[in-house]
Amino acid sequence: MTETLLDQAHAAMDAAPENEAARLRFYDVLSGSELFLLLEEESEGETIKPRLFPVDGTEFAVVFDTEARLAQFAEGEAPYAAIPGRVLAEMLNGQGIGLGVNLTVAPSEMLLPPEAISWITDTLSSSPEEGEANIEEFLSPRGLPDSLLVSLDSRLASAAGLARFAYLVGVRYEGGAMGHMLGVVDPVAGAEPSIARAVHAALTFSGIEAGSIDVSFFRASDPMSAALAKVGLRFDLPQPEEKEGPKAPGRDPNNPPKLR
Repeated sequence: MTETLLDQAHAAMDAAPENEAARLRFYDVLSGSELFLLLEEESEGETIKPRLFPVDGTEFAVVFDTEARLAQFAEGEAPYAAIPGRVLAEMLNGQGIGLGVNLTVAPSEMLLPPEAISWITDTLSSSPEEGEANIEEFLSPRGLPDSLLVSLDSRLASAAGLARFAYLVGVRYEGGAMGHMLGVVDPVAGAEPSIARAVHAALTFSGIEAGSIDVSFFRASDPMSAALAKVGLRFDLPQPEEKEGPKAPGRDPNNPPKLR
């Protein structure tokens, strides 16, 4: 079976258990990935019932990072919901439920106790701050660690359909202050907070101090977008295929399903 990003991150963490960066990278991938949650029965509207497995007195919901792995575990078709890892952690937090990841079907299998779920939620609970500043010049981005670039690429890929693309640039603000900015082009109306949180999560799990990258939003027709394109590192956000009918539970990160 094809090795996944979660497999790679787990292997790196397992090989260097004292390496904080490797541990953060694993949780970055887990929380930023779309996970397939095994259900007890087909969902009813926006309400889902996870299938729970008792282990040493604790109940665990089980998730997989591919649909094929879920089917392998279930030995055939089974009801499931596709949910971003961050959203699933928020749903399970405080319920006393742990999370079994890729159990019996991949080298990245592991059991995360309820305390780990709370840690993920607490780590991501802080929100990016809003502010205003006048931009004097865009510059090529420099000095950012590869771990942040990889995390940004992954997080923006998971924001499929929320914007067309984004540019990472260096920026000089009025007054001489220097920094970095992610300029997001043509965001879907109302998607700005979700995109800002995704960037904030990339900063958090990369060990970069919050606020080190600003996030701004532009229309493609804005002259600023052309300026971004000249010097910026471009990230293309996947554009999902148009499908008729309502979204399945868990597909909309702004409207997560409810547990029952």
